[in-house]
Amino acid sequence: MTFVAVTQSGTLSLNEKTNEFERAGRKLYRFGFGESPFPPPARIQLALSKASHRTEYTEVAGLPALREHIAAFHHEADRYPISSRQVLVAPGTKPLLYNVMHAFQQADVFLPDPSWVSYGPQAAIAGHKLTRIPTSFEGRWRVTPEALDQALARAGKTGRQKLIVLNYPGNPDGLTYSRAELEALTHVLRAQNAWVISDEIYALLDHCGTHVSLASIYPERTMVTTGLSKWCGAGGWRLGALILPPDVPRALYDALVGLGSETYSCASAPIQIAALSAYELDVDVQIFLGAQRRILASIGALVHRKLRETGLRVHPPQGAFYLLLDFSPFAEPLARRGITTDEHLCNRLLEESGVALLPGKAFGMRAEALTARMAYVDFDGEGALKQADFEFHVERYAAKILEGIAALGAWLN
Repeated sequence: MTFVAVTQSGTLSLNEKTNEFERAGRKLYRFGFGESPFPPPARIQLALSKASHRTEYTEVAGLPALREHIAAFHHEADRYPISSRQVLVAPGTKPLLYNVMHAFQQADVFLPDPSWVSYGPQAAIAGHKLTRIPTSFEGRWRVTPEALDQALARAGKTGRQKLIVLNYPGNPDGLTYSRAELEALTHVLRAQNAWVISDEIYALLDHCGTHVSLASIYPERTMVTTGLSKWCGAGGWRLGALILPPDVPRALYDALVGLGSETYSCASAPIQIAALSAYELDVDVQIFLGAQRRILASIGALVHRKLRETGLRVHPPQGAFYLLLDFSPFAEPLARRGITTDEHLCNRLLEESGVALLPGKAFGMRAEALTARMAYVDFDGEGALKQADFEFHVERYAAKILEGIAALGAWLN
């Protein structure tokens, strides 16, 4: 018998492995799994509690009121027009990404190296041809217009749709694109008539609050994914949204709703009702977002500085809570220890120091490049939110993270 060859998501697999590591009583520094350290605001938790009696199936596309709230929320936050008919709601963004892949019968899918762990497997499951777009440390892991144009040109006139996935602020690198960079990419996208999935799940955690949505520049073929997991600290609630182009082809819309009806049916009714409270861009939400950005920016800057002191190459984060570590300066001493790939590196690092990182290979990078992602979320987010002058206490809140970096540095040096 033969079966579909799909391995477990690297992030989820590492999370399970570190749970086992911790249950065995081993010292552990959790830098591998990117889960928000912040709890959802109390009013949103209360809204979920009050909605627990709601057991009905909703429309596949989501509650009409919630779709209106999401459209209004992102219209105000991202400063481009959105109507509720452009919004689809699902139990998390992952099934939405999966269904978008499947909605295209034949496509050439283009992913930056690095890119989030699930994009590639989803494209493969959908039967699409996958092309990786190279990036570099020197180029801040950003896709350049030249690299994008070359990748699209190599695909040639196959008759297949061209589908590019961008994610910014990025997982695994914590970096973003400026408006000028997006405009330069748009010239290529428009010339090639390409579709884009713009995964902006971390948009509201841009450390400066200056995120620019690609849909505001390239509205005709950009599909934006977003949700509650990162900015609202509600990953396990599983509430995602897809914002389609204003003139989305009816066939594509119908395909997405049809795929939703045959896979997840609808998002949980209580979660959707709680999300109505979350998607109110009022003063409380603005304060909540501002506090998270301030905390993550402070910890990110401190962590970046400490990592640089170990001798690693790493760019300062601009959003989310990730850093992509480049171990290449240690290639020779690591090779003398029998470590020549990022998987060897992360396995040995975990076993010998308790530091859990996710290898760059999981994000499409060459294993020999010796890269790994660090998620700097191992701190008390709830306590940090209550600390008005957090910047003066950042080292206390980041103590476990700093201890882990010290362990990493000692293991390297």
